[in-house]
Amino acid sequence: MDIKGRKIGIALTGSFCTFEKMFEELQKLRDAGADIYPIMSDASQTIESRFGKPDTYVTKIKEITGKEPIVSISGAEPIGPKACLDALAILPCTGNTAAKLANGITDTPVLMAAKAHMRNNRPLVISISTNDGLGMNLKNIGLLCNSKNIYFVPFGQDNHEAKPNSLVAHVELLIPTLEMALEHRQYQPILKDYISARP
Repeated sequence: MDIKGRKIGIALTGSFCTFEKMFEELQKLRDAGADIYPIMSDASQTIESRFGKPDTYVTKIKEITGKEPIVSISGAEPIGPKACLDALAILPCTGNTAAKLANGITDTPVLMAAKAHMRNNRPLVISISTNDGLGMNLKNIGLLCNSKNIYFVPFGQDNHEAKPNSLVAHVELLIPTLEMALEHRQYQPILKDYISARP
């Protein structure tokens, strides 16, 4: 299914090391004709890290999407009753967000957006980025993989020697994953090696 003209929510959480690639894919999504609605978690809009400043992220999001991001729980709640999105992608999705999502917690704008969106039986796409994906968070990823209307951008171990529990999505596969999710199908294979990480 073509992404052109589709209303796609993009929800950012605080995996700052992936933001550069995420912005590149977000631009590709806009260039493909998607109508993008940005949402930012509390962390992504307030924390300054060695990867950048939150003001820079907000500005970049506005430049790419042409819209003000949703930055509050109350701002995200109407996504449900208005049924305004064809699909929502959490990009990137931290382990913290995945754990809360799997357990029905809605204490950030991103989690409220996900809850509100899913009431409409429309696809939620997760682009995982977590250092404990094969540790404490594995059970949560398993629960989400087995949940109706939730789809994953293919992911793998990004650094199996230094960070053996770390999982990161192949964000360059965001658009084909969204296209298939709009047809309620999972892009395959869902597990995809990082060739460069092999010894």
